[in-house]
Amino acid sequence: MTMTFQDACAAVCAPGSMFEIQETEVFGRTSKVFAGTPPNIRALFALAAARTDEFIIFEDERWAMPRVIEMIGQIGHALVNDLGVEKGDRVAIAMRNYPEWIAAFAAITSVGAVAVPMNAWWVTEEMVFALEDSGSNVVIADDERLGRMQAAAPGEIEATIVVVRPQGTLPDGVLSLDELLTPGATLPDVDIDPDEDMTILYTSGTTGRPKGAVSTHRAVLSALLAFAARAAVGNLREPEDPASVEEGGAPQTAFMLCVPLFHVTGLVPVMLGSFVSGAKLVMTYKWEPNRALELIEQERVTNFVGVPTMSWDLLEAETFAERDTSSLRSVGGGGAPMPPELVKRIEDEFQRGRPGLGYGMTETNAYGPQNAGDDFVNNPKSTGRPVPIMDLKITDPEGNELPLGETGEIWFRSPSLIRGYWNRPEATAETIVDGWLRSGDIGHLDAEGFVYISDRAKDMILRGGENIYCAEVEATIYEHPAVYEAAVYGIPDERLGEELACHVMVKPGQTLEVGELQQFVGSHLAKFKVPTRVSIVHESLPRNASGKILKRDLRDEVIATDA
Repeated sequence: MTMTFQDACAAVCAPGSMFEIQETEVFGRTSKVFAGTPPNIRALFALAAARTDEFIIFEDERWAMPRVIEMIGQIGHALVNDLGVEKGDRVAIAMRNYPEWIAAFAAITSVGAVAVPMNAWWVTEEMVFALEDSGSNVVIADDERLGRMQAAAPGEIEATIVVVRPQGTLPDGVLSLDELLTPGATLPDVDIDPDEDMTILYTSGTTGRPKGAVSTHRAVLSALLAFAARAAVGNLREPEDPASVEEGGAPQTAFMLCVPLFHVTGLVPVMLGSFVSGAKLVMTYKWEPNRALELIEQERVTNFVGVPTMSWDLLEAETFAERDTSSLRSVGGGGAPMPPELVKRIEDEFQRGRPGLGYGMTETNAYGPQNAGDDFVNNPKSTGRPVPIMDLKITDPEGNELPLGETGEIWFRSPSLIRGYWNRPEATAETIVDGWLRSGDIGHLDAEGFVYISDRAKDMILRGGENIYCAEVEATIYEHPAVYEAAVYGIPDERLGEELACHVMVKPGQTLEVGELQQFVGSHLAKFKVPTRVSIVHESLPRNASGKILKRDLRDEVIATDA
């Protein structure tokens, strides 16, 4: 008989175990934490230094762990001794998923600085904002992001720019990472308290500008241990059948990293989690499902982590039937709900791969309820259950806890939560209440503890795993001189989950073309925030009695037109 979820959690988190839970004071509040949490991220990388195997596969490059550890030491040495970075200083990373991204992040956080991963989709205006808002002293970038920063007005970017993999002669004042690295250099000694800041991850804001979500070393490490504890619970409840293990033993755990490292999923459970789990990371220059299938076969990938659209892409790829995907044990990820039909297809069409989904947020360091294996197949509409380090409650609009089964806002309490938003005390107070994080998502809990999400309280669109806040896009549209009023909303999309649409009323006597508006938005915001469906009208948009634009009516109108 299968062990119950509760019994498995009790066994995994038992006193004296690796995941023993105890209470301690964090920021003046009693909090449940894992007793074995390392003191800081530097200790995690020190453990990884014992590895001698391959760690990063990037296209045709193969990076063994000693090479990665060596580069971490060299970058850390350069940050402190050549660039004057001190503990608590912010250092930004602005590049696509390169091996140097990983080494830079580890070096920044190991010298006690605060890593600021920047969205690689951002255009000049967004990059300038984040660098200024975070007060980053240094930004480590690739050629493409350097080009966008060079488009900024003189004096807008004060940070020292360091470039990886430069393609030509660098502009005056811009440094090459390779030239900063000193052979044999190692990380300078630094003491880092568990509750000192480690990361600032920008998340789109409802007020029109992204907010920097600040996490401490304890928060990130707590999330890593929670993911590991949840995996241990899953292994207890559904141990692998020895008969299913391939000849020569099970393959090394290998994660396909096809989500951006600047996203919390790619950063915390996948990249950081792989450092000490003995896993290797298989990375690609860009997402291409046929290439991903080739690498899954070639590198014996065991865990595929992406947004649900990527799992669809694999199943629909021309080469899916030809490729050997038998090494896969888990297919899924997070960033968006997984349609029940996709859960079924993963279960049916991969030889060993089982469906998996996590419901986390930037504000929880990606950790939250998870659903996998038999639980997911039997409860495909649920996002699963968390291990006991995280508490959940469902509340009414006033924050009062609701009885089991009733629908309301989902609140989280966990040591993995952010400590707040960077220089945004009001936003912090609104989101974190008495140690609980208000998710902004609407849902309910059933008698077995499964979480079901039914709606989002925030005016947000989830497009292929990217959060898009309508207010931010609307604010940009309103900057166009021909626009009188605008409403941005999401419409269903089979592959991406949602697609961005908008209605725009132009000013009397003015004209505006769809392409012109899209180009205008794209010059201010990242490409994924540009509406693909634009309706330009000359009459006022429908409003309710309080004057609020009826976006649902506009959305229904567009969907009916498409039907």
